[in-house]
Amino acid sequence: MTSLLTATDLRVAYAGGHRALRGVDLVVPAGAVTAVIGESGSGKSTFARAVLGMLPDGARTEGDIAFDGASLTGLPAAQRRALRGRRIGYVPQDPVTNLDPLQRVGGALREALRAAGQGRDDSRVRALLADAGFDDPDRIARRYPHELSGGQRQRVLIALGLAGRPQLVVADEPTSALDVTVQKDILDLLCARATEDGAGLLLITHDIAIARERAHHVVVLRDGAVVEQGAPAELGAHPYTRELLGASARLVATRAPSPVSDPVVLAGAGLTKTYGARRGRVQALREVSFELRRGETLGIVGQSGSGKSTLARALLRLHEVDDGELTADGEFDVRRARGAALRRYRRRVQPVFQNPYASLDPAYSVESTLREAIRLGGGTADPGRRVRELLSLVGLEEAHAARRPRELSGGQQQRVAIARALAFEPETIVLDEAVSALDVVVQQRILDLLARLQRELGVAYLFVSHDLAVVRQVAHRVMVMRDGEVVESGETARVFSEPRHEYTRRLLEAIPGGLPEAEDVGAKEDG
Repeated sequence: MTSLLTATDLRVAYAGGHRALRGVDLVVPAGAVTAVIGESGSGKSTFARAVLGMLPDGARTEGDIAFDGASLTGLPAAQRRALRGRRIGYVPQDPVTNLDPLQRVGGALREALRAAGQGRDDSRVRALLADAGFDDPDRIARRYPHELSGGQRQRVLIALGLAGRPQLVVADEPTSALDVTVQKDILDLLCARATEDGAGLLLITHDIAIARERAHHVVVLRDGAVVEQGAPAELGAHPYTRELLGASARLVATRAPSPVSDPVVLAGAGLTKTYGARRGRVQALREVSFELRRGETLGIVGQSGSGKSTLARALLRLHEVDDGELTADGEFDVRRARGAALRRYRRRVQPVFQNPYASLDPAYSVESTLREAIRLGGGTADPGRRVRELLSLVGLEEAHAARRPRELSGGQQQRVAIARALAFEPETIVLDEAVSALDVVVQQRILDLLARLQRELGVAYLFVSHDLAVVRQVAHRVMVMRDGEVVESGETARVFSEPRHEYTRRLLEAIPGGLPEAEDVGAKEDG
């Protein structure tokens, strides 16, 4: 195969001296998929930004990067920018910071087509959105980013990255926010671009199952250095690679549901929510009912746009539902709560969102963040001691208290977000895609942490996720949503082993690498 992209002894050091890449050698052939995997902080995204010429000011690069036979090292910034979009496409991970909130989707795509020298007609915009998995591209083209779900925004980024029909596509975690069925469609599309059109795909991912299933060649990074690379079937020579493989293929203990005698801490009946005016009405929730018991985890799964996050935000009173009942402890009317009563409810039901960096104040140290939560939660005579207790609960050291979010890894940021929620001593934590952006090793540590906290504190979790393998591991019961409706619910072991709805079966069949092996356990305490 012809080498489309070649990195030779690539080294990158950030201002302050941190060496992010340490002598990386890597080749992306034309017509093939090359995956780069590793933990958070391993240098994956730094490598992608080095290829794109998007490293921050002050970063120092040594070694060489060659694209289509020509060296990119030392190329003027204007020439590097000219390559992006036209010859090198980019699909970033975070749609919140990479989409203009004031620009409609169609306008963003027409701008990308113009910059790439492509036709800007509406038919091309519709085709790009249809390829990205949208059933109604005309409606999506009229939307602003805030009117779309996280998964839908990620698909828009993919459409933007492919708009110029580039020779090389650099996809940095392109599917971490997508449900398994859309994930499969998007990976099919990206991989088809590489194999059918003679382009190359550089796939940055923390999901080793995706890398093994989709890539022709896999490069394993750790602390900025390549520890192993080769064909997917040949991986495993290095202990670190075996650790990644072990975290991905870990035995899953299915969890028994809480006894019916346990108290119900949160319940919904007939919850309904509609967005938009008459011409563009979208029914996000359709007669949704559920019960969550003390010390139990209820998993909520479904495609992007199924209503999962709308339900989570409704429970947090961040969205108001149009109809239905929402009660806490069997008697407290959540929908009617106002003033002090609403503040007390919000202390009892706390959120942990997908992107911890976006939900933490960048100007606050960890200690300041936790002290504020302690104060809002009712205070304590010794807030310093409580901060230390919370850090210990989530597996962080006292030294982390002085750091700001940018000085923490993604997994550490999520631990701080969990500690902030625990500062209120809640009965329930709503986890909305709380581990989907984490690599498999860090993800497993967070899941172990959540399980331990549940055992020790008796807290209930509403666990919203598009990752069915994770839900199977953590949830006692699961609820499957589609187009705002609950299409199936029940004990996790039953739903995953004997799905009754065709939609549930399609979700299970789309899991990369299939479900991990199950190991039944008979009691909730073993979960």
